[in-house]
Amino acid sequence: QVRLVESGGGLVQPGGSLRLSCVVSGFTLGDAAIGWFRQSPGKEREGVACIETSRDMPSYEDSLQGRFIISSDNARNTVYLQMNSLKPEDTGVYYCAADTGGLCLTIHGMDYWGKGIQVTVSS
Repeated sequence: QVRLVESGGGLVQPGGSLRLSCVVSGFTLGDAAIGWFRQSPGKEREGVACIETSRDMPSYEDSLQGRFIISSDNARNTVYLQMNSLKPEDTGVYYCAADTGGLCLTIHGMDYWGKGIQVTVSS
């Protein structure tokens, strides 16, 4: 019964902000690592951010230049991705994924995936 459900996506203008949420169930969030990934048509799915929740230790794709913040509220079984200063190139389907072993490794190390949510940055 492991599930990850994304919410909070939508349409935003360049320079705007969105906060994505990933509500998890079926495992203990505080024991896991949760990553955010994104995919655009014609491109491979790429990592955006990840957090090892037991250590509250985030990591980010270098190209984001500090615009995104990942955080975990373990009591609420929710991981967030705060996205600021959004650019059209941030457009894509965003997925959250869980490594129940608790480590942020590669995309291949993620055990479970949400279904994704659309983020569109356009004027």
